[in-house]
Amino acid sequence: MDTPELIDSMRTWRRHLHQHPEFGFEEAETARFVAQKLREFGFDEIETGVGGTGVVATLRRGTGDRTIALRADMDCLQIEETTNLPYASSKPGLMHACGHDGHTTILLGAAATLARDGGFDGTVRFVFQPAEEWGQGMKAMIRDGLGSRLPFDEIYGLHNKPGLPVGSFETRTGAYMGAEDGFRITVRGAGGHASRPHDCRDAIVCACAIVSALQNIVSRTVDPAELAVVSVTAISGDNVVNAIAGEARISGDCRHFDDAVSQRIEAAMRRIATGIAAAHDCTVEIDYDRVFVPLVNAAEPAAHALDAATAVFGADKVDSDAPRMGASEDFARALQLAPGAFVFIGNGDSAALHNAEFDFNDDALEPGVQWFTELVRRRLPESV
Repeated sequence: MDTPELIDSMRTWRRHLHQHPEFGFEEAETARFVAQKLREFGFDEIETGVGGTGVVATLRRGTGDRTIALRADMDCLQIEETTNLPYASSKPGLMHACGHDGHTTILLGAAATLARDGGFDGTVRFVFQPAEEWGQGMKAMIRDGLGSRLPFDEIYGLHNKPGLPVGSFETRTGAYMGAEDGFRITVRGAGGHASRPHDCRDAIVCACAIVSALQNIVSRTVDPAELAVVSVTAISGDNVVNAIAGEARISGDCRHFDDAVSQRIEAAMRRIATGIAAAHDCTVEIDYDRVFVPLVNAAEPAAHALDAATAVFGADKVDSDAPRMGASEDFARALQLAPGAFVFIGNGDSAALHNAEFDFNDDALEPGVQWFTELVRRRLPESV
């Protein structure tokens, strides 16, 4: 059990982090705070600057040769906070609207507990990741040696979930969170005076036809048994009120759980946009980026995560068959390095994630720490 003093300290740390948010790859102050706390806990293996601003700390006990990694994300969102809390963001336009301040604090609490009490035989790596929100941080850490120079046999991560009661836990085996693909379609025609459309090739009209046709991709290209979303989220032209646009830009977002579905979506998008552009005597340039990969929990690690959760939360508070969700998570790339699992813990009746009124529920700190520590001790048991 975590001491009341540690839990009180964690509340203070979490509120400090909330008040000082930093965007992806700018988490220098957060990383210094994390490294300082780890040194206070007695860690002597702390590597900073992993993936830019990431921190990886290593804790060894006994003679076991297996390594378990635990991960938390550190970055904030570009949102103006409206909570008016005493510890609200001190930085205009930045806030911890997804609870990464809480996740970082939970991992610090687990590091403090395991460094103080041990109870395991092997190695634990504590991974504090930058730039999760835009899907670049884990790739950067991997390029800097996470998983190779800093290897591990299994990896686990958690996230808070608004609406799920504090003290509750959920996950699932297999595909759990969606991939995110971003697309940009640039339409080029010939602009001119708004009074002489016959002299122009209107990029806006062409773009609107493309947007309408993209709505058919999921219904006519993807198997109904598969889950997929194609959303156009922005469209712009030359933005001159009395001129016909010579160029228009379409951008958006696709979600899915299978790379084969992603390939079909991209192929259909290219076919549709190219064909419609030709019909309008325009040309198109299409950029399609696979930003997040699907998050897939391996069966055995998911079972281990659930066993630890049952011990901490109680069987009646654990859901082993949570619904899949279209939201994406950069932790998915870590699961391509080694087996592992990603889980959600309750944040209670809070505002939604990515909302200007969101605040991590400090009552969720203790169960998060207990789950991480229980999991490590089960996966790296001391010899009897």
